[in-house]
Amino acid sequence: MAMNRIQFQPGMSLFECFERYGSEAQCEAALEQARWPQGFHCPRCGAAAHCVLKARGRKTFQCNACHHQTSLIAGTLFEGTKLALTVWFLAIYLVSQAKTGLSALALKRDLGVSYPTAWLIHHQLMQAMVEREAGYKLCGDVQVDDAYLGGELPGGTAGRGSENKVPFIGAVAVDENGHPLRATFTQLPGFTRQAIAAWASANLSPASTVISDGLACFRGVTDVGCAHQPIVVGTRKPDALPMFHWVNTVLGNVKTSLSGAYHSFGFSRYAERDLGAIAYRFNRRFDLHALPARLLVAALRCEPCPLHRIRLAATSC
Repeated sequence: MAMNRIQFQPGMSLFECFERYGSEAQCEAALEQARWPQGFHCPRCGAAAHCVLKARGRKTFQCNACHHQTSLIAGTLFEGTKLALTVWFLAIYLVSQAKTGLSALALKRDLGVSYPTAWLIHHQLMQAMVEREAGYKLCGDVQVDDAYLGGELPGGTAGRGSENKVPFIGAVAVDENGHPLRATFTQLPGFTRQAIAAWASANLSPASTVISDGLACFRGVTDVGCAHQPIVVGTRKPDALPMFHWVNTVLGNVKTSLSGAYHSFGFSRYAERDLGAIAYRFNRRFDLHALPARLLVAALRCEPCPLHRIRLAATSC
């Protein structure tokens, strides 16, 4: 059997991570290059002329035109952090390279920090992934399917009505050869036509063709200009339904990733963030080696997300 080039790509080794980001000075240089690749520009007036001050060991940039001062991390996901930059860069490396997901408990052990600190770092980085994904829409032929996270509670309602189950939709855009291009996973309030129409408006280009099973709510994609191709599944097995191959495969990987990373999980509060992080990694799967640098850029473009905002479980900070 031939080796899959995506699965067996080298990625970035731990040794290379330490070689690149093993000191505070290296991390500062990487931050500066990622934030201002064309050189410093004042976030207030846009001027390039500046001077560099040293405040408590970290660089502070002062604009020569308006005298506004800013640091490397001001206005970014890292704002206000008391952790060493080397800890953040190691966290970025670990989260970006984890194929099957990473729990805060595992991150705690790898970083040598407390569990609350690891939990916050993990969710802040996942928030950056979610916000980065929000700028993309699927187009062309899109396979979609309904799914649930969570299981039944003892003594609770059975089946889809279980209080512990969170509905979400999985969608995979495929090319003319049926190969997957991009995917998105979105938590929904329920499988209604209105909810599907709102999801399609936010995640699909109007010219897309949605391929779904016979669930009536999926007709909602036509309300926002998408074509709909429903296929009644009936009793047919997955092998007899090649038109759903990739969405079924990816949804299976999502559930495996979450169940393998977490012993317990607040599905109703944090599912959207975890699903967004899985989509972020899947959509950048062709270059695993570049993922740490790309996640760094996403974190720099994400607004500060302190603990109280992360706890709200909102998908935009």
